[in-house]
Amino acid sequence: MVDMAKPLATRTRSQQWFERAQQSLVEGVNSPSRGAAVYSPGPVFLERGQGTRVWDADGNEYIDFMMSFGALIQGHAHPKVVEVVSRAMAEGSHFAAATSAETEAAERLRGMVASAEVVRFANTGSEATMLALRLARAYTRRTKFLKFEGHYHGWYDPYLLNAHSHPPGQLGPRDSPTPIPDSEGIPACCFDDVVLAPWNDVVALERVMQRHGRELAAVITEPIMANMGCIPPREGYLQRLRELTGNYGVLLILDEVVTGFRYAPGGCQAYYGVTPDLSTFGKALGAGFPVGAVTGPRSILNRMRSGENMVLHYGTFNGHRLTMKVVAANLELLAADGAYEKLHRVGDAAIAGLREVFRRRKLKAIVQGFGPMFQIYFTERDAIHDYRDYCAYADTHRYSRFVHGLLEQGIYMTPSNGLHWIISTAHTEPDAAALIEAADRACAALS
Repeated sequence: MVDMAKPLATRTRSQQWFERAQQSLVEGVNSPSRGAAVYSPGPVFLERGQGTRVWDADGNEYIDFMMSFGALIQGHAHPKVVEVVSRAMAEGSHFAAATSAETEAAERLRGMVASAEVVRFANTGSEATMLALRLARAYTRRTKFLKFEGHYHGWYDPYLLNAHSHPPGQLGPRDSPTPIPDSEGIPACCFDDVVLAPWNDVVALERVMQRHGRELAAVITEPIMANMGCIPPREGYLQRLRELTGNYGVLLILDEVVTGFRYAPGGCQAYYGVTPDLSTFGKALGAGFPVGAVTGPRSILNRMRSGENMVLHYGTFNGHRLTMKVVAANLELLAADGAYEKLHRVGDAAIAGLREVFRRRKLKAIVQGFGPMFQIYFTERDAIHDYRDYCAYADTHRYSRFVHGLLEQGIYMTPSNGLHWIISTAHTEPDAAALIEAADRACAALS
């Protein structure tokens, strides 16, 4: 275990690598969530991991609670995953041909997700959500779709509206949000078919469906808002969303790229008892390997069958043999007795301990979420219910200072308040206790 009382060594080599990386990579990284805009004075360069531990270029040891943004559901270098990968590589990692591995992975997925009559694998969550929308448009013969403020569904052009925080004065009225593109380089026409609405608000949802329901191909939503930290749905919200979409002939796309296989074997749809028309998966599905998946009824996914009016979805690396082997092994591990009980037990222990630290230190902070995923907000509010709450009331700068304090004590986490703390099957109660101890010290310094 990391000695929490012992300060870390310097990060000299991480800084040297960062300076070198900037000569070849934009901002020295391959995704802005890893760069100096998030980590100060620069990112921690990680070199290896085992279980819940990671080691940086200077040899510093950390307990990892970021877990590759949730992809590492089994922790680092799980023995079974290592064995499967080694064997698959020796046999030939990829053929771009039909293999038994992709069938076995699909069968495992179907066995866990009740709504998954058939499966199509892709390479990322972004690809999966792109395909889901294309399928919905082909099936319904409609073009518009509804997305919610604050939700992120990948970097496909039409999805990139209002997925990052902005000053509350820029958001516009709640009934008619101001569209704010998240990226340059996207023609305005890409957003012509996007309807925006606030999330977690039944009254607003009913109004927007009354106005636009008959022209929508789909409503896409995260079951738990994971792009603004961790914001669970209000009681009955997802059920009402399912009811309304059915009433208007709109397909409900449940984006479980973040939540899938994390809260229950069947994902959040099983946990909350909601059956979507289409689901997208990624992250935890691949246990650290890049993968995406779209699942749903054969009547919708059969639109991809060859012939006239087909929904085109090609990909050299779709159903990558090595990844499919990992997917099947990962889902077998998650189906074992006790896996989800442990995820919830360890996560809930960490959450309870953090809440007690904030109470004792008299800090205005809350911990939202439950079990395997949660987030801390420095706020005067009792809860953060949606995107507008996050933009107005979450002190993201204070959170960043708090996490930088934890990094100095051997707790690895992203300082971005819009992401979330992740519990893997490798985490233990002692890991949670170490986090709580480090948080107590970080809070003392914050005060």
